Amino acid sequence: MKLPIGPGALVAAAFIGPGTVTVCTLAGANFGFALVWALVFATFATIILQDMAARLGVMGRVGLGEALVSGTENPWLKWGAAGLVLTALALGNAAYEAGNLSGAALGIEALAGEGTVQRRWIILLLALIAGTILIIGRYKLVERVLISLVMIMSLAFAGSAILVRPDIASLLSGIIPRVPEGGLLTAVALIGTTIVPYNLFLHAAAVRERWPVASDQALGEATTDTRVSIGLGGLISILILTTAAASLFGSGAQIDSAAGMADAIAPTYGAAAKYLVAIGFFAAGLTSSITAPLATAYALSEIARQPRGGPLFRGVALAVLVIGTGIALLGLRPVQVILVAQVANGLLLPIVAVFLLIAMNRRSLLGDHVNGRVANALGVLVILITFGLGLRIVLRAVGVWP
Repeated sequence: MKLPIGPGALVAAAFIGPGTVTVCTLAGANFGFALVWALVFATFATIILQDMAARLGVMGRVGLGEALVSGTENPWLKWGAAGLVLTALALGNAAYEAGNLSGAALGIEALAGEGTVQRRWIILLLALIAGTILIIGRYKLVERVLISLVMIMSLAFAGSAILVRPDIASLLSGIIPRVPEGGLLTAVALIGTTIVPYNLFLHAAAVRERWPVASDQALGEATTDTRVSIGLGGLISILILTTAAASLFGSGAQIDSAAGMADAIAPTYGAAAKYLVAIGFFAAGLTSSITAPLATAYALSEIARQPRGGPLFRGVALAVLVIGTGIALLGLRPVQVILVAQVANGLLLPIVAVFLLIAMNRRSLLGDHVNGRVANALGVLVILITFGLGLRIVLRAVGVWP
């Protein structure tokens, strides 16, 4: 039986990076199951936006970058918007790439033992693997690699969650929205690391390659793929939080990453739990190391009207990888790098979501497949919430809102 998983797995692989794994770990370790609801909301919000991106690619036969520059004849508005999005996307993804490579390296260190191999050599090896996949660039290869890594993550984090024996009643109680004292920023981070703006570019472009002809059957398959894959991604995030909540909440352990969680749970739950968490963290970093450059290349190539796989596409993808590798090699703490990327994500998301919503209401582009009232209402709701989160980050950064 063929699994209903395809381009949506690229989206899941992209948002379950070291940032998401780290934030889920901190949420579970510091607040137990109280913030599970934030992941449930973020998963549904991601499905709403990615459903639109998939429909744009399948039925409109354009990527989000193309829709952005073709949506207005005013050159100042067109290229101003394109420049804003591309600048934020390139800077944000370079920061993400550094965090992705550093996070994957932490996973390997947790497996092999810290100090066994110098981190910079691990980062360079991971960059070489990601670069090779990007240079080969065949869509089927990328999809298969990422689906495999998502499956590895699923099994690893499911296994670790089972080994720590969570209290199911406490887990289910976390679905009820509430913010524990000191938990607001963590709730914001859980949502902000799941709804990732560059995934909208990645998804719209990827579905066109998977389904080269627009049809209702293709749209149905893409919709199923989106909901199954992103639902699985949301479940993985909840499993990570569950592992941390069941094993570390109330223990007094000081944890700042999933690699730290792997070391902390080993004495109580055994080496198997440690290795499963470490494998999951490594897979999360490697998948995102591939998707962040890929999404940036898709966006810039579409706006410049250059073909996928051409010199510009490969050059942009490798540039993001090289810049991210350089930042990672500077020796900055991975958690700091990840937090910088999250700020860029929070600022960019509402802007990209607005462009997507505008494109989804263009009948000249989508015909009868434009957004209906319900889709528009849900899209506006997600935009308002993400705008509030982005504003919250800005105000906190300038010291207006503590």
